[in-house]
Amino acid sequence: MRINTEPKLNFEDVLLQPKRSTLSSRKDVDMTRKFTFRNSKKVMNFTPIFASNMDGVGTFEMAKVLQEHKMMTVITKSTTIEQWREAVGNGVRLQSVSVCTGTNKMWDPEADDYKNMQEVLKSFPDVKMITIDVANAYHENMVDFVKRVRDEFPEKVIIAGNVVTPEMTEELIINGADVVKVGIGPGSVCTTRTMAGVGVPQFSAILECGDAANGVDGHIMADGGCTKPGDISKAFGGGAHMVMIGGMLAGHKEGGGSITTKWIKTGEHERLPDGSFLPKFEERQFVEFYGMSSDRAREVHGKRKDGYRGNEGKVVHLPFRGSVDTTVEDILGGVRSTCTYIGARRLKDMPKCASFVTTHNVINRTFDKYE
Repeated sequence: MRINTEPKLNFEDVLLQPKRSTLSSRKDVDMTRKFTFRNSKKVMNFTPIFASNMDGVGTFEMAKVLQEHKMMTVITKSTTIEQWREAVGNGVRLQSVSVCTGTNKMWDPEADDYKNMQEVLKSFPDVKMITIDVANAYHENMVDFVKRVRDEFPEKVIIAGNVVTPEMTEELIINGADVVKVGIGPGSVCTTRTMAGVGVPQFSAILECGDAANGVDGHIMADGGCTKPGDISKAFGGGAHMVMIGGMLAGHKEGGGSITTKWIKTGEHERLPDGSFLPKFEERQFVEFYGMSSDRAREVHGKRKDGYRGNEGKVVHLPFRGSVDTTVEDILGGVRSTCTYIGARRLKDMPKCASFVTTHNVINRTFDKYE
């Protein structure tokens, strides 16, 4: 047993320090980035912000909006080949989406997610990316699985994770991954840190894993923990080549989640003739959002075939937010604004332009109660 006493940081522990900039407007910032991937040798140019492969986020409806900004979407594992065909017919661009699988194939020859991935890639060879998504990428089977997928699909960009340490980042890249997803426990509906007691604060994980990936010509994707556009900027500035978001895109109509109606107290009161006061209510819509390791996810997709139960996710009901367009504009506008503050003309330039200060209690919350 040992204890690492070196301080580790989350997004809220740091701020980007502004510096002299030659940019005169946010429109001067190039939000796309050209990547040459180590193992697939594929060259791609896109805005490296990904919608997560979570229920309520990783949908084709979401992809249709994000593709207009050259952003990417990882489609949920449960999406059928028929839904893929329909989406292509409705205008989804295959170069803007990734197919997704778990590692169940290693112990279940009939695993649906892997068979579905194979069928998608056979039917739609223009899909360039495969995402191998597991909560814990530290088990021995993960490396073997990445090798297997690389052997079967040598020309596809493989995204694999999740990890939070440099040595495992290097291990996955050396064995076939082009991009390693970094993040264990920081997600808005993830409970790994409380249920399993495992993780590394996300900003520090990005710093360390990004440095490791650069050393072996690989890339990392910061996955989890971003709750506002400034967090995405901090992730890029800290060395993430790509960023995956889930909760920031949840609650919109494009997610396709179940919408419920509730009566909520407004905080106002109506005076009755007898002098008493009656609280006022208003009708509001909410959307269900849950972690993919939650009991709710098991209800939707079925229990694990190995019989083990590990509840590392929770269920929340978010206020319905309508179309995702405004949220996407806010995200991209926030990152562009960051670039003008630190003098980064291209997204690629953010790490070399970024200087951080550690701090606490950085948000003025005087009027939060009136929002």
